[in-house]
Amino acid sequence: MIYAGVDVGGMSIKCCLATEDGKILIKDSFVTKDAITCAEMAEQTASCIKAIAAKAGVDIKDVAAVGMGTPGTVDGKKGVIVYSNNIKLEHAPIVKEMKKHLSCPVYVGNDANAAALGEAVFGAAKGLSDVVLVTLGTGVGTGIVANGKMITGMGGAGAEGGHIVIKMKGEPCTCGNRGCFEAYASATALLRQTEAVVARRPDSLLAALWKKNGKSGIVPFDAAKAGDPAGLKVIRDYVNYVALGLAGLVNIFRPDVVLIGGGISNQGDYFIKKVSRKLNGIVYGAGINPRVKVKAAELKNDAGLLGAVALAVRGANA
Repeated sequence: MIYAGVDVGGMSIKCCLATEDGKILIKDSFVTKDAITCAEMAEQTASCIKAIAAKAGVDIKDVAAVGMGTPGTVDGKKGVIVYSNNIKLEHAPIVKEMKKHLSCPVYVGNDANAAALGEAVFGAAKGLSDVVLVTLGTGVGTGIVANGKMITGMGGAGAEGGHIVIKMKGEPCTCGNRGCFEAYASATALLRQTEAVVARRPDSLLAALWKKNGKSGIVPFDAAKAGDPAGLKVIRDYVNYVALGLAGLVNIFRPDVVLIGGGISNQGDYFIKKVSRKLNGIVYGAGINPRVKVKAAELKNDAGLLGAVALAVRGANA
């Protein structure tokens, strides 16, 4: 069977065709304008799917289902994007609009939730039924799979782990609250934390790399690996923030594995092992309950697409 996956982003939309075991056959993307309407999104996305199907020699009628992962609050049961500040849509009936252009079933879900399902079906958590995925990017996206099913909550507004508060009256968050996990553990937060230490320690290797290489999340890791005290401080504090937020999720769901995605996960064992060590020292029953496994997510740049494909496969076979 052939399925289509759609990964909706703030600036572009990616589309693919894939087999039910997660092998991507073809993919493409298109740039979206700032204020795209639901109808425009559906028409352009359906056109992209039809175009890649034709290019791959696949009859569009042979596409069994389409899965879509979009940012924000998504009511999968109603097929509606309830609210997304990233793509500026509210109460958008995306499934209804998509079906004006395609005859197959269409399923939609939050992109982080879908990515977690994708990892459980095709990636680092394949075969496991309880998974927490945390994506450290511009924000902190979380996806939770429990007993093999995505946790979405009432109206699709659940599983927003990036907005659990880890510090009362802490740093302001884009959601309007203060002290959110996202405000401390996102890649954006890491840049802010690095800049603050650079300002205090202008003679450090961290400051020199920051000036030479530009403002990048790689800089504090490079400085820390070189033994620079300023870089080590940034990474130590950042790891503590990541572990603290993860501990709250682990204490509730106690998953088989915690997966870390996003660009920071490319630091590999250097970062993952530090987070694992700290996390396993602060979770409930530390040293008594089984250790929590922490791994880097595997699907990388295709996480959104394969998460959407997983939505389509699960939906079509439900």
